[in-house]
Amino acid sequence: MAYKSLEQCLIDLEKNNHLIRVKEEVDPFLEMAAIHLRVHEAGGPALLFENVKGSKYRAASNIFGSLERSKFIFRNTLATVQRLIELKNDPVKAIKQPFRNINTGLAALKALPLKNPSSKPVLADEIQITDLPLIQHWPMDGGAFVTLPQVYTEDIDQPGIMKANLGMYRIQLTGNEYEPNQEIGLHYQLHRGIGIHHTKANKKGQPLKVSCFVGGPPSHTLSAVMPLPEGISEMTFAGVLGARRFRYAYEKGFCISTDADFVITGEVYPGENKPEGPFGDHLGYYSLQHPFPLMKVRKVYARKNAIWPFTVVGRPPQEDTSFGQLIHEITGDAIPQEIPGLKEVHAVDAAGVHPLLLAIGSERYTPYKPSKQPAEILTIANHILGTGQLSLAKFLFITADDTNNLTTQNVREFMEYLLQRIDFTRDIHFYTNTTIDTLDYSGSGLNSGSKVVFAAYGEVKRELCKIVPFALKTLQSFENAQLCMPGVVSVQTQPFTTYEAAQNEMQLLNDQLIDKMDQLLHTQLVIVCDNSSFVSETLNNYLWVTYTRCNPSHDIYGIDSFTENKHWGCNGPVIIDARIKPHHAPPVQKDPVVEKRIDRLFDKGGSLYQAIK
Repeated sequence: MAYKSLEQCLIDLEKNNHLIRVKEEVDPFLEMAAIHLRVHEAGGPALLFENVKGSKYRAASNIFGSLERSKFIFRNTLATVQRLIELKNDPVKAIKQPFRNINTGLAALKALPLKNPSSKPVLADEIQITDLPLIQHWPMDGGAFVTLPQVYTEDIDQPGIMKANLGMYRIQLTGNEYEPNQEIGLHYQLHRGIGIHHTKANKKGQPLKVSCFVGGPPSHTLSAVMPLPEGISEMTFAGVLGARRFRYAYEKGFCISTDADFVITGEVYPGENKPEGPFGDHLGYYSLQHPFPLMKVRKVYARKNAIWPFTVVGRPPQEDTSFGQLIHEITGDAIPQEIPGLKEVHAVDAAGVHPLLLAIGSERYTPYKPSKQPAEILTIANHILGTGQLSLAKFLFITADDTNNLTTQNVREFMEYLLQRIDFTRDIHFYTNTTIDTLDYSGSGLNSGSKVVFAAYGEVKRELCKIVPFALKTLQSFENAQLCMPGVVSVQTQPFTTYEAAQNEMQLLNDQLIDKMDQLLHTQLVIVCDNSSFVSETLNNYLWVTYTRCNPSHDIYGIDSFTENKHWGCNGPVIIDARIKPHHAPPVQKDPVVEKRIDRLFDKGGSLYQAIK
C-alpha cells in the first residue's frame, strides 16, 4: 500500500503482528538501543516506544529488522520496481512486450516529485534539537546520534531536486564541542554524493545548505541508502517504491520533505570542522573521534505526533543487514550489468561489508588455450575496485565458473571453490598505499590502507584439509590450532606489539613450517589471532575477525614467500595476522548494568515478554 506517513506504516505492521508497543518509560541513554538489540537478535518485531524519557516524541526501531518484514512493507510495489530496473538494463523487453509493461510505465509516473503540496504536516511545530529523543547507542559513543537520517543537499551549480542527493550519513546531535541546539556533526565517508556538493560549495566559498529528514514514508528511508547510478534522483526512486510522489517545498531557503516526521535544516561552512564521534559502527567496532563537517542549525521542524525512527548498528548481522538484503532483492543484476563480464558480486555482511567482497566473473580472453588461468577476471577486478562503493573493498576474492553453478551468496562454498584452485605463486595482487573505508581502522590512517585481490580460475589443484595438520599442532609460540573451515586453520599467539616484532614472529612460524610443506599441501590459509577458539567457533567469527583486523600489505605473510619483479607470492600457505593491533578501534560491547536493567521489560508482565519467545 502507499503509506502517507511513518505512523501509517507502523499501524499496518501492528495489525499484521509485525510490531509491539513498549508502554513503559525507557531511557534513550543506552536502554533503548539495548532493548532493540535484544529483540533484533531474537528475530523479534518492530518496536514503538511510547514513553521516551526526556522527550514528548515516540520512537520506533527494528522496522526493517528482517527481510520478510521489509518485503511486507513494500509488498505492493516491489515487483514493479524490480521490473523497472530490469527494463532499464534491457529496454528492448519493453518494446517486445508493450502490454505487459503498461502498468510499469504508469507506476513510473509516481517518480516525479511534487512541489508545494497543499498539505505540509512536517511544518506543524518548530522545535529544538534537545526536544528530540536523544538516543545514545553504545557506552563509548560521543553523544546522541541520528541513525536513520535522510541527508538532502543540492548541487550549487545545478540547483533543484532532480540534481539533488539524498544519503544516509550519521548525524551527531549532542556531545563533544557542539553548542547545544546550535551545532551538530555531519559525518560522511568516501564515495558519497554529498562530497561532490560540498566540494563545489567550498570552491565558491559558500555554505552548503543541508536538510536532514527523519521519518516519513519508509520508501524515503530506503531510498537514502540505495546505490543508485549517478544522475538518478533518490527522490524519484522513493516515489516509485512508495507508490506516492515525493512531496517537498522550500522553507527559509531550505528544501523540506513535507511528509517527514522531522526536518533539521542548517549550513556547513567551508573549513569549519569539529571533532565527531566516537560511534559504535556497523563493522562491530567504534569509529573514533575525528574532525568532520560542522552543521550550524537553522530550524528544526516536527509534525504533530511525530515518531522518531532509529536503528542500532554493531557487529553484523544487525538491522542494516536487512537493508542490504532488500537492496539485493530490488536491484538483482543491476551492478553486474554495469561491469562487463561480471556475473555476481557479494559484499559479505558478516565481515562488515566493505572489508570482504566476493565476485564471479567470466573468462573469455583465451578460449584457444588449453590451460586455464586468471585473465579476464583480473580486468574485472580492476573495474570493481574502480566502481563507486565497491572500490572500498579491502579483500576481493574473484573467480570464474564455467558451469554457472557457483554463487557468492554461499560464502563457505565459494571460498572452498576458490581455495581449491588458487596458485599462491601467481594469483595474489596487492594495491598498496590506497584508500579504504573510513570506518576501517586496520590501515595506516583514516581512509588509508591497502587492498588485495585473490584471483583463481582453472581446474581443481588440491583438496582442502578437513582436520588440522599435525605440523600446525606442534608449533612453538603458536598454539590451539583449530579448523575454521576446509583449508583454513587458525592459531593463536601472544598479543601484537609492533610490526617489527610481528616480522620476527612470522619468520619464526615460517622457519618451523618450511621443512614440513608436504604436511601443508591441503592447508591454504593460516590465521594468526588472539583467540583461536573464538575464531573457529563459527564461520561468521572467522569472517569478522580475519577480514576486519587485517591490513593486507602489512598483515599478509606466506610460508616460503618471495618477491620477483615486484610480484609477491609464496610456495606454502598464506598467513594472515588477524590479531588486534594497538591502532585498531575497540570492539563494541554491551553494558551489563544496562542489560540487567532492561530485564524488567522482558519479564512476565513486561511489554516485551512475548517479543522474543
